[in-house]
Amino acid sequence: MVTSVVSQRISEFEETRKKGDAYWFRELCFCLLTANFTAQGAINICQKEKETGAFTACSFEELCGFLKKHKHRFPNARAKYICEARRFCADIKGIVTGFHDEREARLWLVKNIKGLGCKEASHFLRNVGYKNVAILDRHILRVLHESGFIAEVPDTMNKKCYLEIENIMQGIAHDTGLSLAELDLFMWYMKTGRVLK
Repeated sequence: MVTSVVSQRISEFEETRKKGDAYWFRELCFCLLTANFTAQGAINICQKEKETGAFTACSFEELCGFLKKHKHRFPNARAKYICEARRFCADIKGIVTGFHDEREARLWLVKNIKGLGCKEASHFLRNVGYKNVAILDRHILRVLHESGFIAEVPDTMNKKCYLEIENIMQGIAHDTGLSLAELDLFMWYMKTGRVLK
């Protein structure tokens, strides 16, 4: 059952890759919202946003109010990040697909989109159909630790640490015949009992 759910979710991400800049920008905003927040909370906000177009249409103050109304933990900071990211709204897909290597695309995102670290940039790339970057959130890190792949769950991760753990994930993916995107969803399910986006 889990395998079919994971396959379905991967197919949905692959379909997302065919969509336009507006959809990709909404996915980018979703990933900006997930940092230090719940995936389900960010999903709920994005569903409400579809009714209003708040990510692109609202002023900073209005967007703060929208995020606060829908219970985001950091409405001001996230509104600021989304407003700053709007400069890429019309061409985010073209920029990202212009890279031949997923890690290079991730590096560009981290350097140019305030509020995105390696984890959030990887999450965005996975959600728009890329399969070979790891989303090292606390659930994944705990599974890796509990399974003996890493000695401890790091409190914070710099780029070097992130890439080291991502390489461990790459080895596991290779050994299991899975992409990093598939492995992430299976491991997330192991820890949460759910397969979200």
